[in-house]
Amino acid sequence: MYKYHCLNPISEAGLARFTDDYVPASDMKGADAVLVRSASMHDLEFDGSLKAVARAGAGVNNIPLERCAEQGIVVFNTPGANANGVKELVIAGMLLASRDILGGINWVQENEEDGNIAKDAEKAKKAFAGCEIDGKKLGVIGLGAIGVLVANAATHLGMEVYGYDPYVSVDSAWRLSRNIHHAKTADEIYKECDYITIHVPALDDTKGMINKDSISLMKDGVVILNYARDVLVNSEDMVDALVSGKVKKYVTDFPTPEIAGVKNAIVIPHLGASTEESEDNCAVMAVKQVKDFLENGNIINSVNFPNCDMGVRDKARITILHKNVPNMIGQFTALLAKENINIADMTNKSKGSYAYTMIDVDNGGDAAVADELQAIPNVLRVRVIS
Repeated sequence: MYKYHCLNPISEAGLARFTDDYVPASDMKGADAVLVRSASMHDLEFDGSLKAVARAGAGVNNIPLERCAEQGIVVFNTPGANANGVKELVIAGMLLASRDILGGINWVQENEEDGNIAKDAEKAKKAFAGCEIDGKKLGVIGLGAIGVLVANAATHLGMEVYGYDPYVSVDSAWRLSRNIHHAKTADEIYKECDYITIHVPALDDTKGMINKDSISLMKDGVVILNYARDVLVNSEDMVDALVSGKVKKYVTDFPTPEIAGVKNAIVIPHLGASTEESEDNCAVMAVKQVKDFLENGNIINSVNFPNCDMGVRDKARITILHKNVPNMIGQFTALLAKENINIADMTNKSKGSYAYTMIDVDNGGDAAVADELQAIPNVLRVRVIS
């Protein structure tokens, strides 16, 4: 019997995927898995029973990844599950930035008691005139799950789309429309495009990537959209660019004291993935990944350990989370040979400082063997699934 605990409300569409072998726990103590959305886990203590943390969403800055890795806790996220919801809001953001729809709506509300409002609206509407996005150039920086959807959708709206991502995956490349122009540098995006949307993770080399230097390369009146992370944009430089008119509109999904209320900033209260469908999709993916890990040992979409998949288990499977150092596999196989245990299948993957080994055995997968493997230096956690 497995126990799971939810630190945030998790969609029933996902929780319903748990079978009778799983029971909810009232707190984290003794839980095999934790499901979380936005709750911070940095100050929480993890006991030895916790094997997996599943983030129902993409960002994991609320989870202590390194500490989890050192304790042999696999952290999962759900990339792509909320991509369509974010894509639709990006398109909405472009339209809001192009036509002063918000200004027009506010005018109507302010003049709701005007008995001649229909006639007066015809005179007032010129103040809210804008432009169409058809034929304009859109630059998409970051061609992951969301960036690809945005780029492809924009081509269908008649935009000329430039995409930049030096680390684009093979899967994303296959899904990308052939009509997307391949930009070789971010500077090409900055110089060429009327609209720029960023979809990259917050890393040391991406934080503050939109700053006074990059903005200086852009066209006058550029529209910038940020639905990825607030730290990707230097707030002070953005305020200066909005005040000067260099940036026509800044659309962001991240309210901050620096940008909230600034003229020509369209600030949305982090609604990117806040749809019923996104929450359902994230929950379903998170639960599937947790179940596959607990029942089969497979790791899919982990952010602190390598992905490793040996399919559905049909015999005893030994799984070992360990440091990525030399001679680990040699020690594992030597120990199993000493115990006269036959290896039927085996795989090993590494990711940075950490690695994962899965071994299917024909005999002898028991607690005593697990204890011997656990005693090997640089082993973080051993599980025998049978």
